Amino acid sequence: MNRESTNMPIVQIRDVYKAFGDNRVLNGVSIDIRRGEVICIIGPSGSGKSTILRCINALVPFDQGSILVDGIEVNHPQLNKLELRHKVGMIFQQYNLFPHMTVLENVMMAPVMVLKQDRKEVEARARALLKKVRLEGKEEHYPGQLSGGQQQRVAIARSLAMNPMIMLFDEVTSALDPETVKEVLVTIKELSEEGMTCIMVTHEMRFAREVADNIYFTDKGLIVESGTPEEFFANPRDPRTRQFLDQVL
Repeated sequence: MNRESTNMPIVQIRDVYKAFGDNRVLNGVSIDIRRGEVICIIGPSGSGKSTILRCINALVPFDQGSILVDGIEVNHPQLNKLELRHKVGMIFQQYNLFPHMTVLENVMMAPVMVLKQDRKEVEARARALLKKVRLEGKEEHYPGQLSGGQQQRVAIARSLAMNPMIMLFDEVTSALDPETVKEVLVTIKELSEEGMTCIMVTHEMRFAREVADNIYFTDKGLIVESGTPEEFFANPRDPRTRQFLDQVL
């Protein structure tokens, strides 16, 4: 997409290693993500894609290396996780909405309860965000009354209500019916076009080709190959990348 970005990366991942017991999931991952950039991380199951996102957001501690998010060292023993998660929003495969709360209440909860922001101001912002994700008129509905795609868009609005600088998307369409995938991808594309820094783990190759500035292919905990969508899909260099693309395209 070639959006303008500053020279200094907003996320710097350096030589990150992570193991779960005897299972080494990350084997020295290094990535720079610049402000306003959209990157897609693709690869086979178990290759470490989702773990990278969870390490960025301090949901999973890593064993070695460094992750700087807008100057915050994620592995610092005195990390302020609230400060980090104010900067970094994350959307999961499952929507994780509170079923007993309305759509509007779900979006408002964190700014009011966690950040202690003024309820009236938060409500106005929440209504604007729901309109932005094309859910105007659903404010008083409960999650169980919505389709999967609508619930995922509520989850995106809820994350945006914290005013993050960076959005992480972890296979956000994998639990959706095919007909609802597009409405979620359209929302993410609009965010990217507005300059939001987005880091996505996805199996939607066509979408990655369309929105990403750079694509990273992971295998066995390593970044095997990276490049612009044009380079990556037209001329993959590594045999593992070619084999993967032959299977999924």
